Amino acid sequence: MSVISFNDGWACRAPQGPFAGAFGGAIARDVRLPHDALRDETRQPEAPGRGAGAYFPAGAYTYVKRFEAPQDWARLLVQLEIQGAFRRAQVFVNDEFAGNRADGYARFFVDLTPFLKAGQENELRIEVRSGEDSRWYSGAGLHRPVLLHLSEPLDVVPDGVTVETIRIEDDLAVVEVRSHLRNAAMNTCTTRVRTVLNGPDGQVVAEGSVPLTLAPAEGATSRQRFYVRSPSLWSPDEPILHTATVSLEGREDVHVTTFGIRTVAVDPLNGLRINGRSVLLRGACVHHDNGPLGAAALPRAEERRVELLKAAGFNAIRAAHNPLSVAMLDACDRLGVLVMDEAFDMWTRFKTPYDYAAEFPQWWEADLESMVAKDRNHPSVVMYSIGNEIAEVGSPHGARWARRLADHVRALDPSRPVTNGVNAMLAVLDELPRMAQQAGATDSTGGGLNELGMDGAFNAISALPQATQRIEESSAALDVLGLNYADSRYEMDRQLFPGRVIVGSETFPSQIGRLWPLVLKNPNVIGDFTWTGWDYLGEVGIGSITYESDSDAPGGLEREFPFLTALTGDIDITGWRRPISYYREIVFGLRTAPYIAVQRPERHDDKVLLKSPWAWSDTVSSWTWTGHEGQPVTVEVYADADEVALLLDGAEVARRKVGIERPCLTEFEIVYFPGELTAVAYSDGVETGRMMLQTAGSATTLQAISDRYELANDDLAFISVDICDADGLPVSNADAAVTITVEGAGVLAGMCSARPATTERFDGDTWRTFDGRALAVIRSTGPGPITVTASAPGLAAGQLSLHVTA
Repeated sequence: MSVISFNDGWACRAPQGPFAGAFGGAIARDVRLPHDALRDETRQPEAPGRGAGAYFPAGAYTYVKRFEAPQDWARLLVQLEIQGAFRRAQVFVNDEFAGNRADGYARFFVDLTPFLKAGQENELRIEVRSGEDSRWYSGAGLHRPVLLHLSEPLDVVPDGVTVETIRIEDDLAVVEVRSHLRNAAMNTCTTRVRTVLNGPDGQVVAEGSVPLTLAPAEGATSRQRFYVRSPSLWSPDEPILHTATVSLEGREDVHVTTFGIRTVAVDPLNGLRINGRSVLLRGACVHHDNGPLGAAALPRAEERRVELLKAAGFNAIRAAHNPLSVAMLDACDRLGVLVMDEAFDMWTRFKTPYDYAAEFPQWWEADLESMVAKDRNHPSVVMYSIGNEIAEVGSPHGARWARRLADHVRALDPSRPVTNGVNAMLAVLDELPRMAQQAGATDSTGGGLNELGMDGAFNAISALPQATQRIEESSAALDVLGLNYADSRYEMDRQLFPGRVIVGSETFPSQIGRLWPLVLKNPNVIGDFTWTGWDYLGEVGIGSITYESDSDAPGGLEREFPFLTALTGDIDITGWRRPISYYREIVFGLRTAPYIAVQRPERHDDKVLLKSPWAWSDTVSSWTWTGHEGQPVTVEVYADADEVALLLDGAEVARRKVGIERPCLTEFEIVYFPGELTAVAYSDGVETGRMMLQTAGSATTLQAISDRYELANDDLAFISVDICDADGLPVSNADAAVTITVEGAGVLAGMCSARPATTERFDGDTWRTFDGRALAVIRSTGPGPITVTASAPGLAAGQLSLHVTA
């Protein structure tokens, strides 16, 4: 079997035919996959999905690719692998219907063999559409890669090789390789299946072959057990990868699978164990979009996100709320980041008017099979999630579904635990008014849940006996119970359900200082996943703070157009770490130095009308606030210490204990004057670390820095553009409209800043910076040099050179 990239040579246009007028014209444009067609549409205040979809309109698109099919393809089986097509994809070959898929994130295969014309030009057409089918920005189109599989009549099927670690001993690992073959020939065939295991250095660690006989139209599986001596194990700290190469007798083509030798186990006494060693999940929930690239899952963009999340202290990712791309899983394998891959955001009950609930009863089995087939050879995947905040889990009907889904996953892959992200409050939604009163919604002071806030309300209701009873049956179907915003259950479930293992599958970011000690204290809790690790498009403003002076003060959490992002997450959409990220790193015990964040002085006296539980403080790590000299300012310092001293130009201006407002944090009210602001942390009177911020001078230049300067073909470079002073210090309170020009073997693939509300377009070449910073993404188009120039009125241009290898 051979696999061919099928990402080039596509045209994208609006639909043609009797309904074309509903979605605009039919002008085609050449595109290279992965591609998000919705990203380049005009956002509208009255878009049907409103803020949930970031005010992007509904969309329908047709992708067309014309290609020559060589004459020798007539004797082969030809299958198309589509790793993600959002949504309700219809596949046509030479104008004949060949296949379809409802889920926009499912990886699926379409058999093209009956429709191809060997020795002639063929047309492949894929139609997709989206609109009011997600609670976030979905994008639309062929947003993940497309591949072509060419197989001999007798061959290993796509996804046909499974590698499983059976057990690990002191000096030995038992690894089983299962290869599934199919015989499409007209006669019975016998072949030998040869498998070679190679270690991380390329050396052979085990090999062998077995005969296999298949009758016509029969499928069969060869099973080979290998005993690897002194194995190099895969773990988050040492992500050591092996390869399994499977070939058939007399054939030159091979099937290569990457895997890791490792085991996974969970129990309420030892938690999660990788290779017998306990591991706590420092987790980040992540949506699928790549900011300025929209929903397009380009491999380097996926890899960069994993790199930056790990550098920020996370060792685990939870897919939210759909299976991760193959590219992101590959990156997690290489970099040693654990994965909870998630199948669904809904089962049979709708969350939006046209979502997957309409197709779930018909497609759930196939979509679970797709996820497991994609994941099972990835050592980074340690847990499967069958859903997120499924309303029906509090009913007998929902418990039956939970059992069916969990059992189906176990039948496909018994080597990994199964979880479900349960929101216990949503599970008792029908009883909520009565339960809210029981939990204290009103009392003699008129407070109760209103005083608790949303985070307190989730916790209080989730701990009530009705919630315990309603989720018990569906939870019993799981190996690990995922709890969303219900840490109140951690300790009580140790007593009520001694055999229950829990993961904080979704938690409020501002509460990590309180939550992480609970994880450390309770061995039945295997980790915490914050919402979110990375800011995303849609669900606009759920992490925002609304001030009295804001013109769009909301009645609820959703903000008005032109809000674009959720404005939550440790990392913004440009890849820049926000202050909450450093606070979390300190809480995790991964950073000893303190961290300084300054609340925006212009907001100092602005009354807060609404602060979302997904929000952190409105802070920037900067001591450059031109125009606010002599005015009051609030300085936050994060530190794992007893107290912090604040120094301005070497002189102490304040000293305060840590932990008064929240764990590992203290606040200072001082007056802003330019200079050097230093925070010094002390424990037991001994200095444990310090951090300094320096006031920058006037903005004079743009500084452009790329994450990489050597690129492959069809690769990405992420270029940070900062406004700086004459000494190269960032000027965070100076913003300008930055224009990017690209010359040579590359194009501008996308541009943005972290500004949460804007009408700027990701396909535009000019963006206004936010806190003095913007991001440009360059996509290489062929070998040769690339010159990138960043310019802005009144500032010296920044320029850099990239090189694309052949």
